[in-house]
Amino acid sequence: MSASFSVGNFELDGVVEVAYGPVGQVAADRYPRVYMSAPTTLPKFRQRLILSVLMLCSLLIWLDNTVLSTTLETLADPVRGLGADPGQLQWATGSYTLAFATLMFTAGALGDRFGHRTVFFSGLVIFAGSSLWAAYAVDAGQLIAARVAMGVGSALITPAMMAILMWTFTGSARAAAIGIFSTSAGVGMAAGPVLAGFLLDHFWWGSVFLVNVPVAALALVGLAVLVPNFRSPTQRPLDPAGMLLSISGLVALAYGLIRAGQVTVWSRTDVWAPIVAGLVLLAAFVLVELRLKAPSFDPRLFAQRMFAGGNVALGLLLFGVAAITFYSAFYLQGALGLSPMKAGLANIPTAIGALVGAPLAARLVRRLPLRLVAVPALTVAALTMGGYGFLGLHTPLVWIEILLLIQGLAIGMVIGPVTAALISDLPLEQAGAGSAVTNTVRQTGSVLGIAVGGTIMSIMYRRAIEPSLTGAPGPVREQARVSAEQARHVATTMHGPALAQAADDAFIHAMHVGAGWIAVIALFGAVVLLLSLPAVGRRKDPVPQPDHAEARSSV
Repeated sequence: MSASFSVGNFELDGVVEVAYGPVGQVAADRYPRVYMSAPTTLPKFRQRLILSVLMLCSLLIWLDNTVLSTTLETLADPVRGLGADPGQLQWATGSYTLAFATLMFTAGALGDRFGHRTVFFSGLVIFAGSSLWAAYAVDAGQLIAARVAMGVGSALITPAMMAILMWTFTGSARAAAIGIFSTSAGVGMAAGPVLAGFLLDHFWWGSVFLVNVPVAALALVGLAVLVPNFRSPTQRPLDPAGMLLSISGLVALAYGLIRAGQVTVWSRTDVWAPIVAGLVLLAAFVLVELRLKAPSFDPRLFAQRMFAGGNVALGLLLFGVAAITFYSAFYLQGALGLSPMKAGLANIPTAIGALVGAPLAARLVRRLPLRLVAVPALTVAALTMGGYGFLGLHTPLVWIEILLLIQGLAIGMVIGPVTAALISDLPLEQAGAGSAVTNTVRQTGSVLGIAVGGTIMSIMYRRAIEPSLTGAPGPVREQARVSAEQARHVATTMHGPALAQAADDAFIHAMHVGAGWIAVIALFGAVVLLLSLPAVGRRKDPVPQPDHAEARSSV
C-alpha cells in the first residue's frame, strides 16, 4: 500500500481551499465551510475534458507511488536488477517521498505566482524526464537521483492539479467532480502493483518507470489545449530558507538512520553526527517558520491539542505503513518466492480495504464521536502490522490476504476522517497552513518509517545470518551479509541450498522483530489520538458562504 495519501492546499482570492485525496467527496459533504465556490465560465464539455486530464495525471502519480514496492525485490537482484543493497532501496523509496514532502508547500506558492497550469506543465515535464532517466539507470545511485527528480515533479503537480480542479468547478458540480476525481486514487492503488507485476514478468525492471512517459505526454497535450492558466490574485511568499532547512534536515536525519543499518554500529561518527545535524536543522526550520508572518509550515498550529495530537498520530501511522510495506515487498517475492505478478495481485486486498474503510468511517462519524471510530481503527491497524510477526515461510496465502484486507480497512478508517476533522477544526484562514503542516508531517512519517524500519531489518538480518556464515569464504560472507537477496544469489551461484535457507530464516526473524517495533510505534499513535480527540462529537454551526471576486485566468 502506498504510504502517501495526498493533501493539496491553495488560495483563491484569499480564501484557502483544501481537498482530501480519496475522501474528497466525504470531506466536502461533512465540512462544507472549507469548500468555498469560485465562479467559472468554462463550458460543461470543456470542464469534463479538464477533469479527465486531471484524473489521468492523478492516476499517474498514484501508479508511481505503488509500483515501486513491487519492484524492490527485482532491483535487489544482482542479475535481473541493479543488485541494490537495503540502504540503497531505502533511499530509492524515501528520496521520492522526501522531495515530495518538502517541496509541496513551495509548489503551491509557485502556482499562485506563475499560474497553476505553468507549474503543472513544468512538473509533468520533470516527472516524465526523470521517469525516463530512472528506466535506464545503470546503478542504484542514478536510480535514487532520478527518484528525487520524480518527487520534485510530483510536488509541482499535486497542488496545481487540485487548484485547477477547484477553479474549474463550482457548487454541487465541484463536489461531484471531487468525488469522481478521488476514484483515480483507488484505481491507482489497486492497479499499480498489478501493472508492475505484469511488466516485471514480461519486460526488464525499467519498464515500470518507462510506462510513465507516454501517459505524461498525453496529459501534457490535454493540459496545453484545455486548461486555462489559473492564478490567485493573492500571492504567497516562497519561503526559500524554510525549504532549504527542511530538506537538509530530513536528508541528514534519514542518512544517519539508514547508515546505522548499513554499519550496524550507532557509535560511529557517520551515524550519530548526521542524526544530530538533522535534528538541529529541523529545529532551526521551526524557529525560522515561527519568525515569519505567513509561514508555509506554521508550527504555531501545534499549540492546539487536537491538531497536534492528530497530526502526530497520523505521522506515526504513516511511519508504520511505510515500514511494513517495505517489509512486505521482500516477504512476498523474496521469502515466499511469488512472481511479481502474483505479489501485485496479493496486494489488492489492501487497496480494497482502504477504499471501503474511508466512506465507512465517514458514515460512522456522522453518528458517533470521531474518537470512537478512529482510535479503535488505528489500534487494529497497529495490530495488523504486528501480525507480520506471525507470518512465516509456510503461511497460507489466504491468511496473508485477510491480514492485508483488515489492515487496509483500518488504515482507510483513520486517515480520511481524522485529516478532514483536523483541517475543519481550524479557522478558515488557517486551513491552507494546516493542510501544509498535515501533509508534511505525514510524508515525514513515511520517510522515517522507511529509514527506521529498513535499518531494524538490516541490523537484525545480519545478526541472524552471521552464525550460518562461519567458515564461508570471505567474498561469500560479505555478500551474504548485505541482504537476503544477495545471499540467495550467492547460494544459487555456488549451489548452496543451506545458505539460501539460512537467508530466508534470517529475513523472517528480522521481519518479526521489525514488525513488533513498528506495531508498538503505531500503537503509541493510537494512544496519542485517544488523548487528543474529544470524547464527544461537536456539532458546528453552518458558516455562511462569502462572495468571491471574479476569478482571473489567462489562457
